[in-house]
Amino acid sequence: MTATPSHPRTPGAPEPDTAVAQPIALRPVGWADPFRWLARGLQDVRRAPGIALFYGVCFWGMALLLGWVFRTRPEYTMSLASGCLLLGPFLAMGLYDTSRRREAGLAPQLSESLTCWDRHMGSMGMLVLVLVVLELLWGRASLVVFAVFFNTGMPSTTGVLQAVFNPENWSFVAVYALVGGVFAALVFSTSVVSIPMILDRDTDALTAGITSMRVVLENPLVMLLWGALITALVVASLWLWGAGLLLAGPVLGCASWHAYRACVAPPEAPAAAT
Repeated sequence: MTATPSHPRTPGAPEPDTAVAQPIALRPVGWADPFRWLARGLQDVRRAPGIALFYGVCFWGMALLLGWVFRTRPEYTMSLASGCLLLGPFLAMGLYDTSRRREAGLAPQLSESLTCWDRHMGSMGMLVLVLVVLELLWGRASLVVFAVFFNTGMPSTTGVLQAVFNPENWSFVAVYALVGGVFAALVFSTSVVSIPMILDRDTDALTAGITSMRVVLENPLVMLLWGALITALVVASLWLWGAGLLLAGPVLGCASWHAYRACVAPPEAPAAAT
């Protein structure tokens, strides 16, 4: 029996039925956009108050734990703060799902928001690994800075602020802020749009992380403003035992979804066959 010859293929032509990955396009953003993201996040919170309250309580609990560590073991405060920066975006994934469902015209549900991550275990696990490594390095660097640059002994639980801002410890404050700023920038750059992107497109962790860094590199000043707004709102919310996070936490979570939507263009629909 003679085999049927295969049809010749033009050199360089794509294989039939082979999916071609589309490049991820970014959108430029302006100075007013971060404030729009906050406004839209507040609208989402007002439309889903029960879900927002649940996640707000979670953020508040993190703040209470951070305050307790600050009072009892201040040398571990930065380590725990970095852990909160790591846990916060993943906890906010339920808020991303809430905003995504509202955007699609669907009713947000707490049960759906709590399990939205289970379909993205592989990508989320890899991103968690990267951020955990950064968190561990941040914590270790903080302890080293305390050991090397703190000149008046480890601060007590009652005089930590006085000890830290003692003139003898100015070099410590400068180095501690520099080290913390570098690691905070790395965590922020890696996660600012990567987690919403994994939820939205089910992309791999490497692509999501690189896209997140591209967003920061292509819009450095606007993203710096966005990071400063996040920091300012979180710091302001820590007054009165962190109760402000009951509102600020959910608003920032929902606003982060809108930041992703504004920065990353949606994939183009495939052209119809002629």
